[in-house]
Order: sequence, then C-alpha cells, then structure tokens
Amino acid sequence: MLKLGLPAQGLRVLCLGAHCDDIEIGAGGTLLRLLAAGQVQAVRWVVLAATSARAQEAEACAAQFLVAAPTPPQAEITVHRYPDGRLAQHYEAIKADFEALKDFAPNLILTHYQHDLHQDHRLVSELTWNTFRNHLIWEYEIPKYDGDLGNPACLVALTAAELARKVALLLAGYPSQAGKHWFDAETFGALARLRAMQAGGDCRYAEGFYVRKMLI
Repeated sequence: MLKLGLPAQGLRVLCLGAHCDDIEIGAGGTLLRLLAAGQVQAVRWVVLAATSARAQEAEACAAQFLVAAPTPPQAEITVHRYPDGRLAQHYEAIKADFEALKDFAPNLILTHYQHDLHQDHRLVSELTWNTFRNHLIWEYEIPKYDGDLGNPACLVALTAAELARKVALLLAGYPSQAGKHWFDAETFGALARLRAMQAGGDCRYAEGFYVRKMLI
C-alpha cells in the first residue's frame, strides 16, 4: 500500500469532542505520534459536554497528552459545560462556539464520525462540516454499545509504545470511568489491532479515521 503523510511541521490541529474522553479514545494515539515527531505547531482542544468534576479530568488528561512533544506546541484547552446527551438543545450557542474557532486557522481537524449513533457525536460532526469548509477533516471513531463501527479508509499506524502510552494516559486520566465495563485496555487495544489488520503490511496497531474529502 502507498503510504501518504502529513507535513513534517506546521500542523495546526483542532481537536473536537462532544464528551470529556472522546478525543483521547478516538485520536489519542495519532496525536501522540504527531506531537512526538515535531509535526504540530499549535493545538486547540475543545470539549463540549462536562460536569465540573469531569471537566477537571478532561483538562488534566488533555494536558498530559500535549506534553508528549519534545518541544511542546502552543496549546489551548477548552472544556464547556453543556449537558451530556442534550447538545442539540443548545445548538445556537454551540454554533457560535464553533464560529469563534475559525480564528485558530486549523489545517487538520479531528472530530466525530458522521454516522455515529450518539446524538451528541453526530451534532459535533455536523457542525464541524458546517463551519469549516476548506479544511482537512478526519472523523475518528468511538467503540460503544451501539455497535456503530464502520470501515474507515484512513489508517494511522501506531507503535506498541504509542498505544501503551495512549491507554495508560486514558486509564489514569479518567478514574470516574473506571466502573464502566468497556473502559479498559482490552477494548482500546482490540480496536487498534483490528484497524492494523485492515491496514496490512508490518503495521501492528492503528487508529482509523473517515475522510470524506482530500485534495492531493
């Protein structure tokens, strides 16, 4: 398979998540890889739904992911307090939040999958495409009860160390989720191994993304 790559430097990455652990679950390994390679110039990390306690977890965990770079990029973490499961009721306010992100001028956006069955996830994906009309957008996936995993065509290879770091940060960063039967190393490792199987070659682990448009 022909391997394509992102620019060696200068990436301005906008990370969008409906809930506090979404970005880390869906794209945490990819972010660690890009940061470690020195490809990232700046990051905006935005979470929409959170309670005060969950917001503290999200801010601390995001900070841990972002210090992975040898030279940390410019980074800003924002955790809003919209109610979980009811983002649609705050559409106008959230749309204004998205419009304000245009000033960041991202050239890579990580957001939710358009066919995700969680209503909050779909709304974030919809607003991403509604707001950013000339950008490279990668839609990440979240494993969950709904069984809505698809067949992503964009696969980012991860080393065993990168996957282990992602999982360790997730488990340490979100103690409030420890009681959930799916929130464990086996779930995150299993999906990464499955995506690597799809990627083929010598790839052992991978994260999958859906890419609707890409100009080469």
